[in-house]
Amino acid sequence: MQIALIGASGFIGTALLKEALSRGHRVTALVRHPEKLEPAANLQAVKADVLDRPALAAMLQGQDAVVSAFSGHAQDHTYDYYVQGMRAIIGATRDAGVARLLVVGGAGSLEVAPGQQLIDTPAFPVQWKPTAEGAREALGMLRQEKELDWTMLSPSAYISPGQRTGIFRLGTDQLLLDASGKSHISLEDYALAMIDELERPLHSRRRFTVGY
Repeated sequence: MQIALIGASGFIGTALLKEALSRGHRVTALVRHPEKLEPAANLQAVKADVLDRPALAAMLQGQDAVVSAFSGHAQDHTYDYYVQGMRAIIGATRDAGVARLLVVGGAGSLEVAPGQQLIDTPAFPVQWKPTAEGAREALGMLRQEKELDWTMLSPSAYISPGQRTGIFRLGTDQLLLDASGKSHISLEDYALAMIDELERPLHSRRRFTVGY
């Protein structure tokens, strides 16, 4: 499959890139600094600015799917930058005539109780709120999208480098907890779940989550 991966050099994007290439997909990595990516078979690294919607749409033409690991962590105005970027990515994907868009979401908008999202709990880390609020806004944009076949995958509350076990659970809008009450997933298993969804869609026009 020919896919465009936005944010391929980031925290989650790097894991998605590795998983996609390991399965033989041809990846166009759209990043701010292509020089950060190691050369690899089936990989084309392209410098891109997601806020430039017309240029981005031109780069996306001919792709089978777009996978967005876009993040605004490094920006001063994280929330505004993230929302602007996601609006441009959604629009550019539509403009390019690419039907499928898979998006890395956040855990903040997952429910911990009926009507209560994780981001709105007192214990939610303040430093992660701008990104979490942006991801929640992006989910709202996607749910109003009429043309694209979109999917958002939210990780568990904690995501970190670990093992690619292939043993995890999938959920929908509720935060997943393991037997000890912890909500976590490895980067490697998150990437596995996302590329599984790319290859065998089970959550068309829906958000889902993954955890142990």
